[in-house]
Amino acid sequence: MKIICIGRNYVDHAKELNNPVPEEPVFFMKPDTALLRNNAPFFYPSFSKDIHHEVELIIKINKVGRCIGEKFANRYYSEVGLGIDFTARDVQQRCKEKGLPWEVAKAFDFSAPISSKFLPISDFESVDRIPFRLVKNGEVVQQGNSGDMLFSVNRIISYVSQYVTLKIGDLIYTGTPAGVGSVAIGDRLQGYIADTLMFDFEVK
Repeated sequence: MKIICIGRNYVDHAKELNNPVPEEPVFFMKPDTALLRNNAPFFYPSFSKDIHHEVELIIKINKVGRCIGEKFANRYYSEVGLGIDFTARDVQQRCKEKGLPWEVAKAFDFSAPISSKFLPISDFESVDRIPFRLVKNGEVVQQGNSGDMLFSVNRIISYVSQYVTLKIGDLIYTGTPAGVGSVAIGDRLQGYIADTLMFDFEVK
């Protein structure tokens, strides 16, 4: 099982981090040890002083495929979940300044909280019209809609599959909207797709 993360997939998020808007999907990987399941608490790691939340829709692959045509991509998934791509922003910045890869800032253990349930795509008008949000300590801090993605779910699947074979159970974190920010010990994070609570956990 692979965790495939899409970067800079919302224009406003790219701008808030002063990153160029990509012309094609940007992706990186997290290991399966990054998953944080069943609303378990997230324990703040000792190697960072600036962990940021990035809430993202997650697509679960249900069929093996490679070199998938975009018009056929909808055959490879049927459910959507919600998660967070935790990022050690200070560590990432140091890596960027040195021109180094920054997996250490993204792929660390438990950096990918995931909802304990997935919702059928058929529950929504379209995979390209799914609203979601992140609530921190009772306040909405990120709000997005898959319709605002630079690259649609089907485009992402088609693109990634040109390079990496997709397998059953693979997870695609589809990118985060604007509003990323730091978390602190004692914070409570709740994620919603439309009005359905998808995760609810604390930072410790």
